[in-house]
Amino acid sequence: MKDKLTCYIIDDEPLAQEILEAYISKVSFLELKGSFMSPLEAAGSLEKDKPDLLFLDINMPDLDGLSFIPMLNPKPMIILTTAYDQYALKAFELEVKDYLMKPFSFERFYKGVLRLYQEQSPKQPEKKEVKAEAKHEQEYIFLKVGHRIQKVAIRNILFVEGMKDYLRIHTTEEKIMTLLNFARLEELLPSKDFARVHRSFLVAIDKIDHIEKNRIWIANQVIPISETYLDSFFKMLKGIQ
Repeated sequence: MKDKLTCYIIDDEPLAQEILEAYISKVSFLELKGSFMSPLEAAGSLEKDKPDLLFLDINMPDLDGLSFIPMLNPKPMIILTTAYDQYALKAFELEVKDYLMKPFSFERFYKGVLRLYQEQSPKQPEKKEVKAEAKHEQEYIFLKVGHRIQKVAIRNILFVEGMKDYLRIHTTEEKIMTLLNFARLEELLPSKDFARVHRSFLVAIDKIDHIEKNRIWIANQVIPISETYLDSFFKMLKGIQ
């Protein structure tokens, strides 16, 4: 179990630094190791201390936060702190852990760092709380849809259809096209709730109306079950019973 997450602040606004320092001081599992006005100022210390977590501003002179992230090796967990929302897609691509919009409350700050702490300490005594948090994280996924990132509630997904380079996600509310492959989507979705039944189809188990002659009915849609996935699919259904 990791007792504390060591962290750095890189932000060229003194007031923003002060707010973050005050927030960090209130959290027992965070330990501030340094505050810096720019990535260049922090570079040497980052290499030496190798903090677990970096609170990073985006718009800074000389070198902006987004350009700095790919240079980090090893790369700590990163929470971006910014007054601008147009960088969310780029942050998503850089695998940033959280995106805090200034001004953010302590409650919002704490929610983000608590999730990271629990991810790093899966065997901590608060075992039930960790499981509850993990369950909460599985309520939705984020997908690239065109030039935006869309939040999709997992409970609303009926089935997913392969469309060459895209996936069409059929939900109870709409159809969503995303540039994603089945392998990556299956990593995002809870495996106990979804099953691949064809090279072009993945279905939500609880949305199945009925199955007849290797075909699945979901919301008046008929989905084929291919020979490749037939055995594994029915074994999965048998295990649920």
